[in-house]
Amino acid sequence: GQGTGGLYILDMDSKISGRILPISSLVQRGFTSQPSWTANGSRLAIALATGYDIDIFALDKNGSNIQNLTNSGAYDLWPSWSPDGRYLLFVSDRARCPSWIPGDENACDALTSPPPNGGNPYLLELETGAVSQLSDQWVTEAPRWLDNNKFVFSSGDPTFGDPERTLWIGDANTKLARQVRLLDGTDGPIRLSEAWAADGSAVVYQNAGEATTEIIAANIDGSLIGRTSDLNFPRFGMAAAWSVDGSRIAIGGLNGQCQYGIRVFDRNLDSVANGSPPPSMCNPSYSPDGQWLVFTGINPQVDGRIDVYAATPNGFGSANLTGGLRGAISLIGWVGG
Repeated sequence: GQGTGGLYILDMDSKISGRILPISSLVQRGFTSQPSWTANGSRLAIALATGYDIDIFALDKNGSNIQNLTNSGAYDLWPSWSPDGRYLLFVSDRARCPSWIPGDENACDALTSPPPNGGNPYLLELETGAVSQLSDQWVTEAPRWLDNNKFVFSSGDPTFGDPERTLWIGDANTKLARQVRLLDGTDGPIRLSEAWAADGSAVVYQNAGEATTEIIAANIDGSLIGRTSDLNFPRFGMAAAWSVDGSRIAIGGLNGQCQYGIRVFDRNLDSVANGSPPPSMCNPSYSPDGQWLVFTGINPQVDGRIDVYAATPNGFGSANLTGGLRGAISLIGWVGG
């Protein structure tokens, strides 16, 4: 009926909106877990609270064919389909707590044990149902895929007092993950705001010290590509994007906190474009076809609001795409090329 809460899907062809799940929020037992769609958009996975735990369910876009994919009794979080739909990547506390269901073997007691804030990364192979633990690292952020085989995740949360935050890249075929850090150990223990090259060969990140946040680009074997201290973003205040071919890196601020203009670097972190605001640059993103760099920016000479700008991959020739629109503007992402 009118006003009935739940998770709805709007079909853009038929313009028909339908409720597929009777949930009031995507926050389940304190965890926010966005639905993950298969590449063809036919099926989604979502983490839902059950009687005592959180399980990952898959269902068709019309709400039918519901399956509990994990059903472990543990907290299973942050599902993510591989691009080819072969695997489901997720996080679970099952190694620490096999079950939160009273009466189960080795069950944790919710009256005496605090709920988890994350878990270890796992991989479910859809065809066989086999589940593999990918690392013994404790993860408090959603992992993600780079391609059909490579996935990445981080471990450690300095905002909650962890002394380090490490970066990891893994392979779905070998079920192994490796830490990515400089071989000479000069990048310190806290690595933030990482952006991975599309082919998984390299990563750029903030090397957070006590007073500065140096930016480092490194190959996954730990060899240094380049580093710069020219941009001193606050912790968790940087957003970077690699061009599709890996030849350019755009670096800006995050969520409206953009103190620098258009900054684009080559793979070695040598400057290509070094513009002064306005406009400032936040949340840079390269188009999938590599033809455009878009970002949000603030131009105080106009009205001080955030607009979406587009430029060449090198950062030149920027143009305001939303200057004629009213209201607050947000950059959501790319569709198609």
